[in-house]
Amino acid sequence: MNIKPETKPTNPNFSSGPCSKRPGWSNSVLSEAVLGRSHRSKEALEKIQQVISLSREILDIPSDYHIAIVPASDTGAIEMAMWSLLGNKGVEVLAWESFGKVWVNDIINQLQIKDTRKLLADYGNIPDLTSVDFKKDVVFTWNGTTSGVCVPNGDWIPDDREGLTICDATSAVFSMKLPWEKLDVTTYSWQKVLGGEAQHGMIVINPRAIKRLEEHKPSWPIPKIFQLAKSFKVDYKLFSGSTINTPSMLCVEDVLDALKWVKKIGGLNKTIEISNSNLEEIESHVNRIPWLEFLSKNKETRSNTSICLSINDKRFNFSEEDKSNVLKKVTKRLESESIAYDINSYRDAPSGLRIWGGATIDTKNIALLMSWLEWTYEDVVKQYNGD
Repeated sequence: MNIKPETKPTNPNFSSGPCSKRPGWSNSVLSEAVLGRSHRSKEALEKIQQVISLSREILDIPSDYHIAIVPASDTGAIEMAMWSLLGNKGVEVLAWESFGKVWVNDIINQLQIKDTRKLLADYGNIPDLTSVDFKKDVVFTWNGTTSGVCVPNGDWIPDDREGLTICDATSAVFSMKLPWEKLDVTTYSWQKVLGGEAQHGMIVINPRAIKRLEEHKPSWPIPKIFQLAKSFKVDYKLFSGSTINTPSMLCVEDVLDALKWVKKIGGLNKTIEISNSNLEEIESHVNRIPWLEFLSKNKETRSNTSICLSINDKRFNFSEEDKSNVLKKVTKRLESESIAYDINSYRDAPSGLRIWGGATIDTKNIALLMSWLEWTYEDVVKQYNGD
């Protein structure tokens, strides 16, 4: 018998971006923000530089890699990398979810790089990583935020590659271990695992990519906010905290709080542990609930942050429209009862659920959500079928 749970999650924020704030967060963490001052003032610049140095320390980014805060969140960072670095080699671009397909479109239709091969996979799967040609530049997402499918590791990337690897790691960084020696350019934003605010991106560039910037001038005009170099000269000020445009110092203060929290609880190993625990909790429920399954077909490529689920209820001959209608009712009820906000699947993804499992999410709340999800689904289905 499916019994209605009594205890609700203490935090119903399971959105995949912007994601939940850290446990214990309050507006008071912003009290020391440098407001009403130039972002180039000594006080503000020190805050910006602290974000860069703490990010390097926590993520164990090599000392010869350059780190910058850039405009327009992860989207701005990955676009900056593509517009500034691509064009002197062919491109292999991998996509298995919505955002990866956007990068495909940009490379083929915007930058119009003719020697481009797209390696695509349907939602729930991943392209054949053994078929990637590393004589070319390779653009890929580490974790598919809208599909819940991630690359298993970096072993498929050779050390002696000729092209650059450009990795969109926004929903992976701080919850998955990244092999920096395999990644020439890495981008992410504050709004995912850190639970920071949107519109600020991070770009991490190694010496191989710096060399490309110094030797390659793209054939297309580059907007100011995408410029990493001018006349074959790298803008090194950008990597010392002198941002291209004005960042929000409120957001800088907020992400500083998040980084200090990560360091306080045990660093990267702890944030990875929390995300893995959240995935394991959901796995325990999926293994028990017959109508629920992961969108990811392979456990080895299953995300521990953007955890995507599908409905496969063999008791009923549900059409895709039926599934969509049932899930809309389920998510609406969970939201109305303050159990879970924003867990519907991404608009371009197959009908399903997407639960954020990043490090700011308490595993106890995941367990409570899953119990409520099971009860709510059964109650909705009963009414939907007129029982």
